[in-house]
Amino acid sequence: MSKITFLGAGSTVFAKNVLGDCMTVEALQDFEFALFDIDHERLTDSEMMLNNMKQSLNSSVNVVAYHDRKESLRDAKYVINAIQVGGYDPCTITDFEVPKKYGLRQTIADTLGIGGIFRNLRTIPVMQEFARDMKEVCPDAWFLNYTNPMAVLTNVMLQEGIKTVGLCHSVQICADHLLDALDMPKDCIHWKIAGINHMAWLLEITRDGQDLYPEIKRRAKEKQKEKHTDMVRFELMDKFGYYVTESSEHNAEYHPYFIKNKYPELIEKYNIPLDEYPRRCVNQIEGWKKMRDDLVHDKNLHHERTHEYGSYIIEAMETNKPFKIGGNVSNKGRLISNLPENAVVEVPCLVDASGVTPTYVGDLPEQLAALNRTNINTQLLTIEAARTRQKEKIYQAALLDPHTAAELSIDDIISLCDDLIEAHGDWLPEYK
Repeated sequence: MSKITFLGAGSTVFAKNVLGDCMTVEALQDFEFALFDIDHERLTDSEMMLNNMKQSLNSSVNVVAYHDRKESLRDAKYVINAIQVGGYDPCTITDFEVPKKYGLRQTIADTLGIGGIFRNLRTIPVMQEFARDMKEVCPDAWFLNYTNPMAVLTNVMLQEGIKTVGLCHSVQICADHLLDALDMPKDCIHWKIAGINHMAWLLEITRDGQDLYPEIKRRAKEKQKEKHTDMVRFELMDKFGYYVTESSEHNAEYHPYFIKNKYPELIEKYNIPLDEYPRRCVNQIEGWKKMRDDLVHDKNLHHERTHEYGSYIIEAMETNKPFKIGGNVSNKGRLISNLPENAVVEVPCLVDASGVTPTYVGDLPEQLAALNRTNINTQLLTIEAARTRQKEKIYQAALLDPHTAAELSIDDIISLCDDLIEAHGDWLPEYK
């Protein structure tokens, strides 16, 4: 029996979406769904939920919960990763509250910025443990990474020699989201997206061969006269020429222009939700308490296939029916020729029985590549920090982070890093 292993299976709602999708695929009915999570209560919840859904969908998959990670991985053909190291309490709280003491505010802090750096530093060692286990018990498995920070963690697994693709839903919803916001029809559109995760660019968008960007930009300028939730992205499109894939609350902290102590009025001007991620975490925790019984114990749990790429990738590899995705892959060979070769980029990829085949994009418009490189600098130095266990590499990653560097002095950035290292305690390995 072939096996799909889900690491972080206690993420019950996400497990429902991705593994529920897999249950609807005819080619995957003889698979074992191996579940692993360090939270045994949440693991049991997900096992019950998936078995109930299996019955209601008349699926013949075999759902098995494991308390031993290596055994969950043994002989796996596919590994889906959805872990969060440190959780909301204490680590997300630390990522937000310590920088506030320096006047450094954030919105999401799960990808870049000082919060993204430290989320990486506590997650990379766990990913390296996954890689060691996989090389021992399932060396040919494909690793489907959903965990943020996406670019860095995908890069780490690739460097460890694991067949990896990073997956983020922002690519497939980008064009529809933009057109919905501007009250434009979505039928018969074609688009092309490339860049890096959370900062990929809608390079082309057409309908029947007609470029939609002139009308998009005209309507976006009008919409900026009123408050809405996408003001940062529309401002970036106005100044740099292209729409970015990830949300305004994310992009507000990827750039040095929007969250500034010197100009507090920008928060109101661009409708920026500071501390958005902690609020979401609290709401999700409360929401889970209310939905748990319905989700876990519903014997007739219904599911329809979602837009998440996971099941489509596995189906394409199993059936050799090609499927196109936006995937995070190595830029080796310069898929995007004006971005560093050792970066991970987000580009169109073809998936079939041969695996994931990324497409060549060539040069991005130079202004877009320049914005991407500001983020890649911090990503690569964060990997160096985790690899060498040297504090100076953490400092350098933070010193090159666009938002952090725009707000704090060199001395304060180094002091902030030291405070975060101390506050994280055993969640981080020892740094020299």
